[in-house]
Amino acid sequence: MEFGVVLVDILAAIGAILLGLAGLLLFYLARLASDFYTLTCNNTIDVGAYCGDPTPSFKSRIQVSMLHRLNVGSHVPSKQPVSLASKASPFVDGLLVTSCDGAVEGASPMASPEKGAVVVGTIRMGFGHHRIAYAAASWGLAAGKTYFHDLLNIDSAEATLIKDMDKLYSKGSRLATELGGPVEKLWGSITKSGDANALRCTYQMAEHLKPLLLAMPKDTPIVATHSLVGLIAVSCGFTNVINLVIDNHAQWFIVVPGALNLVQGPSNYHSLLRMGVPPDQIQLVGAWIPKDLVDNIGADCKARKARAAAKKPTRLLIPVGGAGAQRTFVCNLVIALKDKLRAGEVQLLLNAGDHAHMKSAFVAALKTIGAVYELIDTLDGVRELVERMRQGCEPKEAVTLFAFDTYFPAVATTDIVCRVTDVLCCKPSELAFYPVPKLMIRRVGDHEAYSALRASELGDGTLELRETSDALAYVNLFKTPDLLAQMNDCIIANNTIGLYDGCKKAIEISKARAKKA
Repeated sequence: MEFGVVLVDILAAIGAILLGLAGLLLFYLARLASDFYTLTCNNTIDVGAYCGDPTPSFKSRIQVSMLHRLNVGSHVPSKQPVSLASKASPFVDGLLVTSCDGAVEGASPMASPEKGAVVVGTIRMGFGHHRIAYAAASWGLAAGKTYFHDLLNIDSAEATLIKDMDKLYSKGSRLATELGGPVEKLWGSITKSGDANALRCTYQMAEHLKPLLLAMPKDTPIVATHSLVGLIAVSCGFTNVINLVIDNHAQWFIVVPGALNLVQGPSNYHSLLRMGVPPDQIQLVGAWIPKDLVDNIGADCKARKARAAAKKPTRLLIPVGGAGAQRTFVCNLVIALKDKLRAGEVQLLLNAGDHAHMKSAFVAALKTIGAVYELIDTLDGVRELVERMRQGCEPKEAVTLFAFDTYFPAVATTDIVCRVTDVLCCKPSELAFYPVPKLMIRRVGDHEAYSALRASELGDGTLELRETSDALAYVNLFKTPDLLAQMNDCIIANNTIGLYDGCKKAIEISKARAKKA
């Protein structure tokens, strides 16, 4: 009898504890939901109204508040502008690179950008946004004074917030590609679900990053290659903001309310219109491609067709993305190409970027198959190799490995070498839109799948090839000159209707809007 009484007392105590914990949880969730209104009450933009969801649910308010806390922690937004300086780029002639005033030796305090100047705003998160920014800057420089404003280059508490967020994204990308299975599936669903709440979270973070742009006049043309930069600009009150929309998958996360959102392909254009993006805030312009690549499409395609007709070894350029993911897949592909390398059927141009672990992985894979390689670790070395190849010379070895200690050469090398490669082997990222025959290998996020589909339909790339055996099948097809010839013909045809003119048009539009202001 006593045991039964004790058991009842214990169960009652456990029940009381659980009930208390449930009450505390409910109180915490209610507090998070309430915090949403505190966060958004002074916003410049009503994201909910823009997305057609003006009264977010209890769950949505909790989600936004919680993610916002994870993004910014205890950081308190400031209204004090970060003083800026600028200095000529050591890599790109004429380009002015911004920094925090006093942080970079030789940089001069940044005066208000002169009439007609353009600011290309970006964030060095992975290689994609930076690559697109340099593409836009190449067209900007051809039209006048251009500033390169990388928010991570502005030494400040705000830049630290972005760096911390980028670390999480890069780690997620690497884990997804290395572990595969359920982890890859989960990461894929995350990268594909950029709904209204994702835009809300990004915008709330933008409110904390305003000091990075506040020092510039509000009529300065801003061409943003990351939606976060565009959101900051709009929240600061800039009147001429162009957002270069990434990928080919429509999500609220990639849109900037209040800016002119330029897209690369018609399916994205249609989908964003259907989602509710106002027609006067969206325009179809073409892909984000550097000026040098576009200007030389005719000559480069002609050279590739001549190599294919002469049955020269197929040159495969295999770059690694900025997050350093894809290690297992690309190394397995290198090993699988052993016999073709020995037979002189292929040449490999491997870009490990600035990732020491990828350089080590490539070296290990090459050692496994006994392949000799030439290591190039300077941008001058890259340019010298490309110039020799353009004049008809072959690389010194069947395998060339590019590896660097700094960021810019890691990004630029792929763009430079694209002109002399026969095939670009890449995940369906920003490179999926490049005017080079492309072998699309395994994606990192599910949102990238639609970019591969776009390339395949345009005729300048394959569908996504998720297994090494599938990639090898296409390498075999490339031995037949017809496929490479057809891809190059498609690139030439696409160019005649401006499919690669996106960055060119972005600069033209930003300048035209500035003149009207």
